[in-house]
Amino acid sequence: MPRILITGSNSGFGRLATMTLARAGHDVIATMRNVAKGDLLLADCAAEGLEIEVRHLDVCDLASVDAALADASEIDVLVNNAGFEIQGALEMIDDDLMRRQLDTNVLGPLRTMRAVLPTWRTRGTGVIVNVSSIAGRVATPWGGAYAASKFALEAMSEAMYYEVAPAGIRIHLIEPGRFPTAFADNIVHPDGWAGSEQEARANSFRQALTALDAAGPQDPQLVADAIVRAALDPATPLRTVVGADAELIDGAKTAMSFEDFEATMRATLNWYE
Repeated sequence: MPRILITGSNSGFGRLATMTLARAGHDVIATMRNVAKGDLLLADCAAEGLEIEVRHLDVCDLASVDAALADASEIDVLVNNAGFEIQGALEMIDDDLMRRQLDTNVLGPLRTMRAVLPTWRTRGTGVIVNVSSIAGRVATPWGGAYAASKFALEAMSEAMYYEVAPAGIRIHLIEPGRFPTAFADNIVHPDGWAGSEQEARANSFRQALTALDAAGPQDPQLVADAIVRAALDPATPLRTVVGADAELIDGAKTAMSFEDFEATMRATLNWYE
């Protein structure tokens, strides 16, 4: 059974993937910035008779990354799931906040990948699963900072796919749409956002997006299952889009010009301003 390390495992997709893999008998290392938040995960696993390891890992702290991945030979699969989202008009996002977005969502995965790849190259095996987003394929208004980070993650992953394949190492991207998880609870906004005209416009757009939810909320387990498949199945493609909304958006974006895509999405969402 492969030994699988997952970042950002205390909630959301990371937590679900951890428990799904553990139920299948895999050896899982669930990592997070605050290991105290892993107590509930450990309790839930114990209630099902599952054993996992909880380990501290802050992807923004190189020393923490190096400590958590000190022995890369013990890891067979690295799942980069840790991340957060900034929502706001790009003109309102200062340098420090943008650096925080990129440090976590771009440099964080790069740090963990750099930590394992030299050993994996020598060994000749390894799997990296990077949890991206449909926002890494299609940028939305007031989501530009997050989209920039996910576009960058997509670019790094695609380039690395070619660089490491000769060494027997696989790279995969998981691109979820909108799913009801605790991820939304950690969204960060720039100073001056609350009560601003930009916030009102963004809220109007978010409301329009509910037009894509006709079938109801999507089950986050779909994303966890996609992560598991990518970790275990060599036949998994580089990119896996997850969710009816993401499939619709990605399909439309790739099938037409940007101008036609804009017109199509405005009509679908009935969003005009």
